[in-house]
Amino acid sequence: MLLRLLRTHLAPYRRWLTIIVLLQFTATAAMLYLPSLNADIIDRGVARGDHDYVLRVGAIMLGVSLVQAACSMCSAWFGGQTAMAFGRDLRRAIFRRVGSYSAREVSSFGAPSLITRATNDVQQVQMLAMMTCLMAVTIPIMMVGGIIMAMREDFGLSWLVVAVVPVLFVCMGLVVSRMVPAFRSVQQRLDDVNRILREQITGIRVVRAFVREPEETRRFAESNDDLTRVALTAGRWMALMFPLVMGVSNVASLGVIWFGGHRVDDGQMEVGALTAFLAYLMQILMSVMMGTFMLMSIPRAAVSADRIAEVLDTASSVVPPAEPVTEVRVSGHLDLVGVGLTYPGAEAPVLRDVTFSARPGQTVAVIGSTGAGKTTLVNLVPRLLDATAGVVRVDGVDVRDLDPDLLWSKVGLVPQRAFLFSGTVASNLRYGRADASDDELWQALEIAQAADFVRAMPEGLDTAISQGGTTVSGGQRQRLAIARALVRRPEILLFDDAFSALDVATDARLRAALAPVTRETTVLIVAQRIATIRDADVILVLEDGEVVGQGTHDELLTDNPTYREIAASQGLGGEEVA
Repeated sequence: MLLRLLRTHLAPYRRWLTIIVLLQFTATAAMLYLPSLNADIIDRGVARGDHDYVLRVGAIMLGVSLVQAACSMCSAWFGGQTAMAFGRDLRRAIFRRVGSYSAREVSSFGAPSLITRATNDVQQVQMLAMMTCLMAVTIPIMMVGGIIMAMREDFGLSWLVVAVVPVLFVCMGLVVSRMVPAFRSVQQRLDDVNRILREQITGIRVVRAFVREPEETRRFAESNDDLTRVALTAGRWMALMFPLVMGVSNVASLGVIWFGGHRVDDGQMEVGALTAFLAYLMQILMSVMMGTFMLMSIPRAAVSADRIAEVLDTASSVVPPAEPVTEVRVSGHLDLVGVGLTYPGAEAPVLRDVTFSARPGQTVAVIGSTGAGKTTLVNLVPRLLDATAGVVRVDGVDVRDLDPDLLWSKVGLVPQRAFLFSGTVASNLRYGRADASDDELWQALEIAQAADFVRAMPEGLDTAISQGGTTVSGGQRQRLAIARALVRRPEILLFDDAFSALDVATDARLRAALAPVTRETTVLIVAQRIATIRDADVILVLEDGEVVGQGTHDELLTDNPTYREIAASQGLGGEEVA
């Protein structure tokens, strides 16, 4: 998966990658040439007292150094640009894929996991891409070139290279084999700490209400100590790496100086060649160390790549039509015929054989116990889910054949859990229709019974709203969500238990204000309170995904035992139930 991601999303940057390869090749070649020039200066200039030769070769050495520095800087710039662009494209691909998901896929992955995959996991793969751009070419060239150049300087000492490099590989492999599992454990313990911390912050009221602060403190301390212990283990192995590399390097340097000194004393080798051989040996060992750093990042990036690929390879269960219908003859017509929905692998369907129709100016209400399938039924209309049986028609056309933009322009949805975006009151109300005037916003707020508290805000429509709408109460958030749907002026208005956070008096005023403005709108209401839906033209009673009753409030009180049971549980008068 990791190779596939890198190959796929780095493909558009082949030209930049080619430039990076050329720059790295030039910089590494210059780096390998410098010790040889230094050896010439020592052996042919310093040893013979030829100052002109020292200056001439020194100038060449300075030029090579400048070329090496320039190529390294340009390579780093292009590598950084490529890696950042790669990360940007990967995040964009994940965002687009998640944006196409239905409610089924989103709930399957979970919002926290999707956020982590789009941020932290992308960052891990992006860091590997950065290291690949900066070191993938340098490492093999430096290693192979260093060995060749070292043997060119003096073949008699080449056995030291043959002896030292495998030792360093074994030592680094031993450390890495211990570090990788340790870092995986660190990530797992970090997830545990984040989970506990999130639970405590989110549920702080419950913790305090039940006086569980000491217990939660102990639970967090245990998880935190566990993370510290594992992190220290990983840190110790990482701390061992540098002394180990330096120890091997110093022993190798000592061996070169010892055996090389004897060769110089015997006249088999010159001092400059010994200096160059020592520099090449350091370059070889440095390339091994850089390769080890890359190996350390590969396992973590591979895990992240698998998680990213899982998102990118999961197709949405709501597929756009191949030939979408872009024009319809009627407006506001909603028909469900024999609709059913069964989740993959589920033993029983969520909805079974649901049939009803709604026309402009008509209000259809849905009531039932928790888990009866009410929200699922509402989600079928805007295609947040697709029915697995039957047909959902909007304006006489199957929603699976309608152009998605056309379908969504006809539907206004007020979800069960109202959500406001960070911004202002006005920006949230204009979310569905950006060109709405201030007068239209105030009109929608008046209908939603939200105008009074918005006027009382410090800056009115320009008052800041935090992410999720946490700066306002639940009831205020619900009314702002209703106003947002009204600003859009949809042909079909869906209320998914949108009145649950309102008190009875506000609920009644809001419904009374809605009546005049929805005379040409098809309204579908899901509610828990019978008082909210008793005036609906048609009430559907859902039980275990089936319609067990359909009619007006009075008819259902007379004929439907399930509806009468709900009414009795909500304290309706005995004579009315009878």
